[in-house]
Amino acid sequence: MSMAQILLCGGAIVTLSMGIRHGFGLWLQPITQQMGWTRESFSLAIAVQNISWGILGIFVGMLADRLGAFKVLIGGAVLYALGLVGMALSPTTLVFTLTAGVLIGAAQAGTTYAVIYGVLGRQIPLARRSWAMGVTAAAGSFGQFFMVPVEGALISWLNWSNALLVLALLALLIVLLAFGLREPGFGSGAALQREQTVAQALREAWSTPSFVLLTAGYFVCGFQVMFIGVHMPSYLKDFGMAPQVASYSLALVGLFNIFGTYLAGNLGQKLPKRYLLSGIYSLRSLVTVLFLLAPLSPWSVYIFSATMGFLWLSTVPLTNATIAQLFGVQHLSMLGGFVFFSHQIGSFLGVWLGGYLYDLSGNYDMVWYLSIALGIFAALVNLPVREAAVVRSNAAPAQTA
Repeated sequence: MSMAQILLCGGAIVTLSMGIRHGFGLWLQPITQQMGWTRESFSLAIAVQNISWGILGIFVGMLADRLGAFKVLIGGAVLYALGLVGMALSPTTLVFTLTAGVLIGAAQAGTTYAVIYGVLGRQIPLARRSWAMGVTAAAGSFGQFFMVPVEGALISWLNWSNALLVLALLALLIVLLAFGLREPGFGSGAALQREQTVAQALREAWSTPSFVLLTAGYFVCGFQVMFIGVHMPSYLKDFGMAPQVASYSLALVGLFNIFGTYLAGNLGQKLPKRYLLSGIYSLRSLVTVLFLLAPLSPWSVYIFSATMGFLWLSTVPLTNATIAQLFGVQHLSMLGGFVFFSHQIGSFLGVWLGGYLYDLSGNYDMVWYLSIALGIFAALVNLPVREAAVVRSNAAPAQTA
């Protein structure tokens, strides 16, 4: 496989998968109003989606490391389509939680970063790896920029349930793109040579303080981005903003995230990643404070969205490149899955607490304040991360694996 083919197919898959996901906040009000559900019930389903993605991502990562990305991507695409159809036709909150939550969460585990980054780690040299991960993360950002307005238009034109059926068809395009990521050495029947077993890799990772610190920091990333992504449209609607302000704001997050993630991937080749990560989390808290202090207007929303977008997924290539640098690429999808599980616990709490505390207090103030405090925490825990490859007594250093 050429580098161009890997980046094109991998980027397109992430564009579709992440693009669809980032628009789910647009469905909160139409679904809850038509079905007579509370915001907490919708939030719980999306929160379950995130925790399902996180839990299953660990095992999907193991499968991708052993079987290759191709088979995992096909299974994930089919689950994505089924989940979106189920989401459109759910008669109760329980069925909605099982489809929008469990099924789509499993689908996202098999069609997003952990699986794609495993391919990048195995097929792209170390000298270009952080850059390639930044390019792929930028593709996910483009998906948000492109897909969120499309999803908003589909809801307006077709109503919310038919819009979900159209997205189900789009999700199946991932099957075709997966053929461009068929890796040599997988599926041929030949056993791949492995320096470590899964158990050995896990023991090594969890006994490495830097891995634990990266995992803690990634929790905060999930909390912040999912709270904003799901609840921002309703937050703005509560203040009398027009619906298109929310759509444009989420699109701006995606647009500026293209530049932020690409720049982060580039800088990760030249500067210590721990300092970049600490800076990103610090700036998120600062930007949020300024947004809450400024008078709310469409322009303040757009400036906040553009600035936050620049910081949105820029943690992704830096975190995953650091994991590859520490432990090598042999078990990268699995280890990335464990770190991402922490991200998804944060996502669960960000989405669910947004709905729960809103229903409790009638506003989102407490969640905003919590997001600011967590950003400061993440900035601090990333500073002690050491990026040198772990040294194994009976194997080559991780960075040459």
